[in-house]
Amino acid sequence: MQTVFLFISGPEIMVILLIVVMVFGADKIPEIARGLGKGIRQVKDATNDIKREIKDSSDNVAIDTDISKNINKEINAVKDSIDDLTGPIKRQF
Repeated sequence: MQTVFLFISGPEIMVILLIVVMVFGADKIPEIARGLGKGIRQVKDATNDIKREIKDSSDNVAIDTDISKNINKEINAVKDSIDDLTGPIKRQF
């Protein structure tokens, strides 16, 4: 059983890594990885800042941001009412 990541199998990943080592050299790979890590961290921090800004502005305007909680509560209520209706109909195995 092979692990598939983005439609790329294990041997294909090894070939890509070999090409990366040949092109950039073994000494440059840690620098590249650090740069990628810093870039990913900056994107993550930026998205967290955007989320925080949206939440702060919605709190200032008093917008309800717990929509998913309300939807889940309603869905659970509907499930419970369906269970109450179908309870006598279900077979006991």
